[in-house]
Amino acid sequence: MRRDARIYVAGHRGLVGSAIVRRLQNDGYENLIVRTHKELDLTDREAVESFFTEEKPEYVILAAAKVGGIHANNAYPADFIFQNLAIQGNVIDAAYRHKTEKLLFLGSSCIYPKLAPQPMREDVLLTGPLEPTNQAYAIAKIAGLEMCRSYYRQYGFRSVSLMPTNLYGPYDNFDLENSHVLPAMMRKFHDAKERGDKQVTLWGSGTPRREFLHADDLASAAVFLMNNHEDPDLVNVGVGEDVTIRELAETVRSAVGWNGEIVWDSSKPDGTPRKLMDVSKIHSLGWRHSIEFEDGVRDTYEWFKNNMAGTLR
Repeated sequence: MRRDARIYVAGHRGLVGSAIVRRLQNDGYENLIVRTHKELDLTDREAVESFFTEEKPEYVILAAAKVGGIHANNAYPADFIFQNLAIQGNVIDAAYRHKTEKLLFLGSSCIYPKLAPQPMREDVLLTGPLEPTNQAYAIAKIAGLEMCRSYYRQYGFRSVSLMPTNLYGPYDNFDLENSHVLPAMMRKFHDAKERGDKQVTLWGSGTPRREFLHADDLASAAVFLMNNHEDPDLVNVGVGEDVTIRELAETVRSAVGWNGEIVWDSSKPDGTPRKLMDVSKIHSLGWRHSIEFEDGVRDTYEWFKNNMAGTLR
């Protein structure tokens, strides 16, 4: 991508989009196009059409999506499938029709089968049933991936599809009802520390294993692939290592500095037993992560304390 290219980053205020904007700016890209949700509702086809007609972005990074943790996915499946299908359909189609040079689509590791062989290779997609608690979201993301593939096959529209593992970092969602596991734990432990609570209850058994990638590393991979990769098929982006949810809890508790007791509520769902990405493909292309997990968690908590702690009640 030329340094002066018009690059539209959809979802620039979120965890992923904000990291990609920081990365692009640090790499010298100065002609970035952004819109807040209030300024542009990506589920509104007419609004998206007007935006592309006016701005004519040369590159599109589609980081906008409705996302959430196990509770939100399980409680609001209609919202997750409708909004994500609408966002993807509107943006990908408009980008093609307005002659965008290349688009980056962001999927999720949850698109893989619940009991996929570990670590999960890109070719295990659609080889088994999905995790029921986030099936609606996963199906929407699979549809977005297939839309990119189909527009390449039929029209030659260039795209890159990233399948990131579990992400964390600055600008994450720390809402206890709708957040992912790491920021939810961080918020719970922080609140317990502030109140002087001696005990925190967490969902599940703590035995599932998860892989975590810092959002800044994902942004690095996104820019790398936009500049160095030409293939409509998906590419896993992760670290290639995982931890148990109990180990995650200990790491987050240590970063927060709370010394109370963790109680595990095994009546709550665990979700998929394990989700570890096979990252041999992206390694072979020349990219690897650079932020180690414990360092990233500590830095994320520092950002949370400085930017979010006083605003949450």
